[in-house]
Amino acid sequence: MTDFDKLIDRRNTNSVKWDVKDNELPMWVADMDFQTVPEVMEAMKSDVAQGIFGYQVIPDEYYEAVASWYEKEHNFKPKKDWLTFSTGVVPTIGSVLRHLTDVGDNVLIQEPNYNAFFKVITNNGHHIVNSELSFANDEYEIDWKDLEEKLKDPDTTSMILCNPHNPTGHIWSKSDLERIAKLTLENNVLLISDEIHGDLSMPGKEYIPFASLDESLTGNSISLVSPSKTFNLAVLHAATAITPNGNIKARLEKGLGVDGLASPGVLAINGSIAAYTKGHEWLHDLKQYVCDNRDLLDDYVEKNIPQLSVVHGEATYLAWIDCSKITKDSGELAQYIRDETGLYLAAGTAYQGNGNQFMRINLATQRSRVEDGLSRLKTGVEKYIER
Repeated sequence: MTDFDKLIDRRNTNSVKWDVKDNELPMWVADMDFQTVPEVMEAMKSDVAQGIFGYQVIPDEYYEAVASWYEKEHNFKPKKDWLTFSTGVVPTIGSVLRHLTDVGDNVLIQEPNYNAFFKVITNNGHHIVNSELSFANDEYEIDWKDLEEKLKDPDTTSMILCNPHNPTGHIWSKSDLERIAKLTLENNVLLISDEIHGDLSMPGKEYIPFASLDESLTGNSISLVSPSKTFNLAVLHAATAITPNGNIKARLEKGLGVDGLASPGVLAINGSIAAYTKGHEWLHDLKQYVCDNRDLLDDYVEKNIPQLSVVHGEATYLAWIDCSKITKDSGELAQYIRDETGLYLAAGTAYQGNGNQFMRINLATQRSRVEDGLSRLKTGVEKYIER
């Protein structure tokens, strides 16, 4: 069993997360402070030991590992001829927008939403259309009337679905996904499903891969998965597109080739295969550890920081904290807490929608650091109120 309590010093390692002041505790960006699956490290060491770093092909073994993983973990085995390697989820979204839609088209998203979507849409000359999620009783839901109206706009040619949803941690039900599928098909809208957090459903919960729906509903979709979040392998630059429609898949692969996103780095293939074939037990232990951290957060906030409340997240190692009782500017609050206590959280303003009333905290870290972070959060909130 992995010792997730083991502290790893990541300072001075070119870590985006830990490039902070000595007194600061970073609990913002979505990467974990845990060492990855031991067999993944062994696979990478073997690749490096060869000392030759030439071009690589993508063997069938890679696609077999991906398909087998989804069969065992999510009761869905995608067909091998649906699968395409790429060097990342967000880069693939950009490539899809460039090659399967036109400059000036609308891309529908559901705010609050993963902040990288905003840049990949606008940087590629597209327009953001927001069908904002409804929020009531600490839960987010789809505004179906608004979604349907905006999908009918002929200028809206694609929709990015975050499944499970980041930053809220919400898992979309099968009926929700089927309804979205029908609406996008009726309106000839390409559905791009970012499922990078899909493996990180909490114990007793399970996300539903969009591509697992009836094939009559998935013919206008591209689902994107990766070992990146699951195994803390962001630097591996490995992802897989699941595309049931052969014509769309061919256009996708042509675009990825043009954009230089189809060729793996020397560590990507064997590292991914090791993760997908050897990482089951590690992941199950990880999810329980993160779930326990979630319970700690919920209990601590309820008892010690009643001015805040935590949205019940069913997936991801990220928690969404409601601070609307004390501010409508979570960016200001997050900066104040960082300045006063050194706790570095993600301001919900970055995710737009009603994110100005929320902060996001990363719970994929050692229990002792979570406890430290909660103490700092309490201090920061109390000082903010007393100003």
